[in-house]
Parts: sequence; C-alpha cells; structure tokens
Amino acid sequence: MEVFGDIIGQIDSFVWSIWLLIPLLAGTGVLLTFRLRGVQFTKLWAALRLGLFARKDKDGEGDISHFQALTTALAATVGTGNIVGVATAIGAGGPGALFWMWVTGILGMASKYSEAFLGSKYRELDAKGQVMGGPQVYLKKAIKGPVGKFLGIIFAIFGALAAFGIGNGTQISSMTRNMEVAFGIDPLITGVIIMILTGLTLIGGIKSIGKVTAAFVPFMILLYIVAGIVVLAMNYQNILPAFGQVFYYAFADWSAPVGGALGTTVALAIQKGMARGIFSNESGMGSAAIVAAAAQTTHPVRQGLVSMTQTFIDTIIVVSFTGLVIISSGVWTAGPAEVAKQACSAITDNIPAWCTGGIEGFADNPDFQSWLSGIASSFQSNLTSTAFASTALGSFGPKIVAVCIVFFALSTVIGWAYYGERCAVSLLGIKVQLPYRIVFTAMIVVWVLFPVGVIWDIADILNGLMALPNLIGLLLLSGLIARETRKYLNQDPDLTQGGVGVEPLMALSFKGGKVSWVPAEETVARQ
Repeated sequence: MEVFGDIIGQIDSFVWSIWLLIPLLAGTGVLLTFRLRGVQFTKLWAALRLGLFARKDKDGEGDISHFQALTTALAATVGTGNIVGVATAIGAGGPGALFWMWVTGILGMASKYSEAFLGSKYRELDAKGQVMGGPQVYLKKAIKGPVGKFLGIIFAIFGALAAFGIGNGTQISSMTRNMEVAFGIDPLITGVIIMILTGLTLIGGIKSIGKVTAAFVPFMILLYIVAGIVVLAMNYQNILPAFGQVFYYAFADWSAPVGGALGTTVALAIQKGMARGIFSNESGMGSAAIVAAAAQTTHPVRQGLVSMTQTFIDTIIVVSFTGLVIISSGVWTAGPAEVAKQACSAITDNIPAWCTGGIEGFADNPDFQSWLSGIASSFQSNLTSTAFASTALGSFGPKIVAVCIVFFALSTVIGWAYYGERCAVSLLGIKVQLPYRIVFTAMIVVWVLFPVGVIWDIADILNGLMALPNLIGLLLLSGLIARETRKYLNQDPDLTQGGVGVEPLMALSFKGGKVSWVPAEETVARQ
C-alpha cells in the first residue's frame, strides 16, 4: 500500500502542476470572466434572488426546480472538502492555500456559469424519459465531429470514476474517522448506516434526491456557519492577523511547521489551494452541469446564473469560515515533533522505537520519516476539529464538527451518485443505471479500509482528469456562451422576465480544416 500511495502521490503532483491543470483552470476562468464581462460580479445578487427566493420558473421544462437543482449541486459540493479539504490544504500549504482557494472560487464562478448554461441548453432525454445533460452531452452536441465525441466520452469515463473518489471515498473516510474520534463509533458501523441511507435515497432517482437535499442542505450550511461564528467570536482578536497571514503566505516562500516535513513551498500552497478549491466548489469540473440540465427553466442563462451562486456559497462563504477558524486558532502551527509526540501518546500497542527512545534521534530514519508523513496527513485532516476543540467549546467542538461532516458528507455522496450514474448511462445506456447505484452504494463500506492520504490523492487525480475535457470544451465554446449570454441579459438584466426566447442550437465544426458554426442536431436522444 505504501508503494501504491507513493505512485498515486506522484501522479497527483503532475496532474495538479503548473504544467497541466493549474494554468488551464486559471486560464479558462480568466478568459470566461473577461468574455462574460465579469458576470459573477454584476449578476450575483439577481442570481441569488432567483435561486433562493423565486426558486423556480413557472413555465420551465425539466425534472426539478431551480432551488432543488441548486441544493442538489450544493449537496454535492458542500461536503468534507469544506471542512477536511480546507484543513489538509492549510496543513500542507499553509494559510496561503486559502487565498488560492478564493482565486479558484472567484474565477470558477464564470466557469460554473458556463458549464451550467451549456448543460441546460444541450440537454436531452434518456430511455426512461429522464433529463440527460452535462459535459458528456454538450461536448458531443456543441462540438461536431470526432473532437467533440472524444471529449464527451473521456469526460463520461472519468466522471463515472471520479464519483467514487470525490463523491464517495473522501466523504466516507472523513465522516467515519471524525465520528470515531468524537463519539467512539466504529468506522464500519458508520459506513453501514450511511450505505443504507444512501441506498434508500437513490431508489427514487433525481426527484427523490432533489426533495431530500432541499430539505436539509440549507439547515446543514446554517448550522456549520453558526458554529464557525461562535469559534471566530472566541478568537476575535486573531481574525485580522489571520487575514494578514493568508495574503502574506500566498506569495512568501516558506516552510510550514507541519508541512515543512512534506516540503511546503509557495508552489505547494498554490497546488493544494487550487486542488482543494476545485474539490470543494467543482467549478470547471462539469459536474454541476449534470444537475443543472435537470432544472426547470425558461432559458439556459437563468439556470447558469443560479448554478453560479453555488460556487459563491461554497467557497467564498463556507470555505472561508473553515479557513479562518483554523488560522485564527493557531492550531496549524504545531511542528512535526509536536505532532509526532501527540501521535506517540495515543499508541498503546506495537509502540515504535522512536516513541520510547526519543523522536529527535530518529530524524534521518526512513521508517520514521514515512511514519511521520502519514501522521502529518492524519493531523492535517483533523485540524478543523482541533481548532474547534481549542476554544471554550472544548470536547464539545469536535462533536459539532463530526455532526456537520455527517450532514455534509451524506449529501455529497447522494449528489455524486447521481452525477456518476448519468455519466455511466451516457456511456453504456439505461441498463447500467441500477448496477451503478448498487456498486456505488456498496463501495461506501469498502472505502473505510483505505488510508486517508491515498483516498484524497486518488480523488484529486480523477477530479483533474474529469476537468480536462470540460475545460477544453469551455474554451472552444466561450464565444457561443458569451454571445448568447449578452443577448439574453440585454433583454432581461434583472432576471425578472423569464420569457425571452432561446437561441437555436448551434455546433462548432472543424470540417475541411475550417472552423465554423453550423446547426446542431435538435433530436432528442432515446437509447
């Protein structure tokens, strides 16, 4: 498992390097922000009003309302990435990682709008008459020929697989371990209970998922934010210094006390910040477009703007609370020696030699370094619980975090089960729907047995490979997105009309070596 973990870690570092995904992710966000004239800034309030208060388009076609689509997407994104993901990013990359998560969120709002717009515009029906949409559909329909087909298939493959990582493994790992620490519940018992709850919810399909998420997602976010406010109020004198640390360490080359053992630099702060940022808000991955396609809407622009607010709520609000709680509490400053001593104090059987002979004498020991690396990863993933426990809340703090993680993780598992299923159906047809749900549900228990670090690295890799074809598609289709967005917003700038006509479907063609726009197929796909 150790060798496997090393290989996975190296692949993760390449995928999320300055040579591949980071410049593509940032570049796509910058381009779309420019071409859409900063729509994430100018239309944010109108989009929040439409999604949270109006909630639905009266005459819109689709399976679920704007609000249910938003809460389902939030269910899939507001998960352990907002608690454990932020903790591991700050633990490995220092406070500066939070800054790069903000950058990912701000730029990602334009990407999230664009993919949701395309998902709503190019949707179709499956063999059961259920809405099918997302990159696996719009890449093939909006980009004619082998290029679009290849991108759509690649996305569907990695989307179906990524659901087992970001939407299953990381959630279950974080949930079971936090429940064990806070309440002493065996991880396997927690896994079995979550498996049963997930299976029961998935039986009803997207309409059942939409009702469940609409009922408890707003509650779970409110609960966590209130708890975060309490902790920040207790550390109020450290809030402004925490902001200063975020901006300073975003650009200062340094070695983090915990991450120092793992080689923390500014590059790692950027890598972890952007990787965990996209893990948290999923902007650019294309996943939210899958549920956006199922929303009842009178125009793709309207649903795109509602979906855009998901990234704002997820990253700018929830992630910020977690990051500031951790940084203001100072728990992230624990050094490797302190972390090792804490780990040694908890060991009762098979005590390592360095726990009895003095940690300082084993600094160059490869076995000790490997052990310390694993302990550091575990320590980083629990930073949020440690931050809550460091206040007057005491032992009650980790219990609050554990309960929030259960809500967050369960909702994410349910949301991603739908995402993965839609990708699988687009590849193999409706017959794979039930088997996929069964395997996805069964894997909940299997993930309990995997090491934390390996699970997160696998999820990062699959997230990146899933995002690649979607980001390429967004770049190719950016002109279409910008043109239709401007046309709609010129007629309905405050999103109160909802009756503006939808433009005909067009597709980008590369035929004969020439790039041109041609009419797209309007037929409804029934496999």
